[in-house]
Amino acid sequence: MCDFRFTDRPAREREEERLAPAAARASASRGRVRSEPEDTLRTAFERDRDRILHAKAFRRLKHKTQVFLNPDGDHFVTRLTHTLQVDQVARALARALGLNETLAEAIALGHDLGHSPFGHLGEDALEPYVPGGWHHAAQGVRIVEVLEDLNLTWEVRDGIRAHSWKISPPPATREAECVRYADRIGYLSHDALDAVRAGVLRPGDLPARARAVFGEPGSAMVGAMIDAVVAGSLADGDRVVMAPEPLEAMHELRAFMFARVYSSEIAAGQKQLAVDVIRRLVDHHLAHPELIPASYRDTAADLTTQVVDHVSGMTDRFALTTHDRLFDADATSLMRPLLPAA
Repeated sequence: MCDFRFTDRPAREREEERLAPAAARASASRGRVRSEPEDTLRTAFERDRDRILHAKAFRRLKHKTQVFLNPDGDHFVTRLTHTLQVDQVARALARALGLNETLAEAIALGHDLGHSPFGHLGEDALEPYVPGGWHHAAQGVRIVEVLEDLNLTWEVRDGIRAHSWKISPPPATREAECVRYADRIGYLSHDALDAVRAGVLRPGDLPARARAVFGEPGSAMVGAMIDAVVAGSLADGDRVVMAPEPLEAMHELRAFMFARVYSSEIAAGQKQLAVDVIRRLVDHHLAHPELIPASYRDTAADLTTQVVDHVSGMTDRFALTTHDRLFDADATSLMRPLLPAA
């Protein structure tokens, strides 16, 4: 007698009994840019998840900033740890609402692939070089479609494209809506912890309403926010939404974080240094395009796009060391905030 049960792709695609009507079905995907033979074991969304996990851009997330630039402490959030947190929250939401957990996971793992070094500060630095502005979500799509050509399904690419609340039109799947909320839940709760660790905030500084509704930053806050999205979505019946009262508390917490953390003196002091480093790197590579590695270059694109692809893909530490080498400077020490080791 065998204690195993072979579960191939057709067996995994029998989704009607376990998925809600609003869920995306892997068997009904809009497909890929290039058609491929079906995998024997994995669904289309499972293949996408695996391709993202093995991508170069995913590996680079471990050395990219979340909020504080080039921190000394080991416990500060990076883009990689943030991505894993978003993945967990998105999967929890999808599972609770009967949605396609694997699709939510693939989008969550890929949502920040396009982030520049130095977080959103790097995004501001690159804006003048791109007509209409530069955004990490669009760069993420460019990475999976062009620079690494992962040939992902339409649903995953659409979720990466519109994971940010700034992007219109919104994503087409309810799973991508889960990622939108998961992203906000992840960065608000864990960035607050980092701000306390950095001495920018004290635990009691957070808005009283947010603490009353969600609890303290960390697992309590994450759990309460997940519960609020599940309750709101079930009450709405059509969209992934947070219940009204918790949503107001989340908006208040987000406004507080922007005022006290994202626009704090530490962040403001780092911003100009980050902008200077990135723009120097872009301008230098525009003058010396031979420095762009051939292994990660879209030669069909114009020179500015090739340079922006290269610089935006750098990790924080690679950008700093490249800047120091090219300009005989010590940006690394200048960028390091005066943060206590965790």
